[in-house]
Amino acid sequence: MAKRDYYEVLGIQKGADEKEIKRAYKRLAMKYHPDRTKGDKESEEKFKEINEAYEVLADKEKRATYDQFGHAAFENGGAGAGGFGGFSGADFGDIFGDMFGDIFGGGRGRQRVVRGEDLRYDIEITLEEAVRGTKKDIQINTLAQCEHCHGSGAEKDSKVETCATCHGTGRIRQQRGFFVTEATCPHCNGSGKKIEKPCKKCHGDGRVHKKKNLSVTIPTGVDTGNQLRLSGEGAAGENGAPAGDLYVVIHVKEHHIFERDGSNLYCEVPISFTMAALGGEIEVPTLDGRVKLKIPEGTQTGKLFRMRGKGITAARSGYAGDLICKIIVETPISLNEEQKELLRKLEESLAGHSQHRPKSAGFFDGVKKFFDNLGK
Repeated sequence: MAKRDYYEVLGIQKGADEKEIKRAYKRLAMKYHPDRTKGDKESEEKFKEINEAYEVLADKEKRATYDQFGHAAFENGGAGAGGFGGFSGADFGDIFGDMFGDIFGGGRGRQRVVRGEDLRYDIEITLEEAVRGTKKDIQINTLAQCEHCHGSGAEKDSKVETCATCHGTGRIRQQRGFFVTEATCPHCNGSGKKIEKPCKKCHGDGRVHKKKNLSVTIPTGVDTGNQLRLSGEGAAGENGAPAGDLYVVIHVKEHHIFERDGSNLYCEVPISFTMAALGGEIEVPTLDGRVKLKIPEGTQTGKLFRMRGKGITAARSGYAGDLICKIIVETPISLNEEQKELLRKLEESLAGHSQHRPKSAGFFDGVKKFFDNLGK
């Protein structure tokens, strides 16, 4: 089943601002939250869909990527692609405690549940791969659930008790007058539990460092700076909490022929002095192969020729950019005496005929007038 448009999921217009997005999310999240719907599978799915849409549209960079590529950017299982520097796990107990605690009496006294950290992976691809899309195999270093203790952090015969100080939250609160401060529980170090015999492999953390191989699908039309999100492929969470996400940051290598500007491609095309003067037909490269380009008589260096639809096709809109060719007239070098003599004869034949060199004639006339005016 095809995914619904994220704007449609939240019931907002594409141009909605941050406040409208947040307002729509809160209204729908309250309506379909599992604590209210009590086991209704359809409502649970809607709640997941709402969260997925909000996670993308509430982030400016993720939203921009979605607007450009649609769901194609998230074929790796992610719900978005966005900006980040260092990632840290989100404490779902705090998030939903603030939002639903007053209504459902939730949050306080539960074991602390901390989502795993998000990870970043930078990948280089060629321009051709960026244009056509590709699949890449990558290897990441991550924190995975300990297989020995299955994430509990304890040996099989060990007792695991809820921390008596923080009552499993991993945090302690202190009130001083009107101010409330919160800090990591010093007795359980934020885990919310006391383990009699910590796991020998993970030493009680429930997670171990591990290398992981993944296959990343890169959609068509990506550019440097675009980011793909692989949901659940980040570090494992604490106490069985969900894993974080992996963000793959795209870097497109410089091309030896083309320069990219959005959907357009630029290239410099050298032609001979004779071809520039007499005109003719040449072959120029495109990403789809060679095409013929007609050069009119008297073409000058810097002349631009636009080849419609020969640029990059945008993934979502289907709009094809253009290939813009800049003509560079090459001056002959390493000439022999015979060739030099022919050029001298050509120069002599052009002398006094300004129609053959209109730019030169116009330039020198302008210089003469400039100095004449200075002398007045």
